[in-house]
Amino acid sequence: MLIPILLFILGLICLIKGGDWFVDGAVSLAHRLNLPEILIGATVVAIGTTLPEVMVSATSAATGHGDLAYGNAIGSIICNTALISALTMAIRPAKIERKNLVVPSIAFFAAAAVYCVISYITKTFTRVTGIILLAMFVAYMAISVKQSFGKSKISAAAETQEKKPEGKELPVWKMILFLVLGAALIAVGARLLVDNGTKIAEGFGVPETVIALTFVALGTSLPELVTAITSLAKGHGALSVGNIIGANLFNLVLVSGISITIQPFDLPSSKMLWGHNASLVLDLPLMLLVMLIMVVPALVKGRLYRWQGIVLLVLYAGFCAVQMI
Repeated sequence: MLIPILLFILGLICLIKGGDWFVDGAVSLAHRLNLPEILIGATVVAIGTTLPEVMVSATSAATGHGDLAYGNAIGSIICNTALISALTMAIRPAKIERKNLVVPSIAFFAAAAVYCVISYITKTFTRVTGIILLAMFVAYMAISVKQSFGKSKISAAAETQEKKPEGKELPVWKMILFLVLGAALIAVGARLLVDNGTKIAEGFGVPETVIALTFVALGTSLPELVTAITSLAKGHGALSVGNIIGANLFNLVLVSGISITIQPFDLPSSKMLWGHNASLVLDLPLMLLVMLIMVVPALVKGRLYRWQGIVLLVLYAGFCAVQMI
């Protein structure tokens, strides 16, 4: 059991370092192309920080571990919102430009509605479902890019220049190197995480869904945590919030879409709670609740509050405690 645990930790380290390099390369490239910060957060950085989830869930689905793929996607959304975003809100609440959250928020809840309808009615994620989710991802990216370039090039360039750290522009070769090495480390880390996470779960008799909703979800969400903390420390609130909402959306439409398309699977039923499927009475409702707590005040008041962070952290602690029952 010691070797799988050590390899699991090694997988986490590869994911963290790979995600860090990929994000550095992606952000530098986006800056070089004069893309505005909110687009970087909700698209480029969100894709980069979601790559661990993509690789873990795709690998899980391909090897017949649908529970792990499902739990990782839903668990990462809950972790991103109720732990990572909550910590940043509790430590340093920030003002938010409401207009920048409208499209990502609408896209997330539209995807969540599709996901929930399928979960509660058919309880089977077919290949058609995966294709629909991937189509939503493509549509969101197209709308985001169109909106970004709808701004004047002068204002976009001015915003980007204002946010760029002076003297830290990466040369093109280093951007590409970071992207390639980052992606490679993420792929290796994902394989180690899935293989050894499964062995650990089997060794302790813990359902795969529980492992995926907690340990694997936290591990694959570490790039979002690093990005959120770094962004807030440097005063890039829009980048941080855009990254969290974008990453949550991508967990539904990209991570789940790819996993389901590769290998369709049924709604996990290995974990029961109060005599009912835990996914239906806890995981999905909590996913919607924590997103509403984070997004609604930001859209209505244009800022995040410390009380939101505290409430979300309490909910996450309770969620983890229930998983251990």
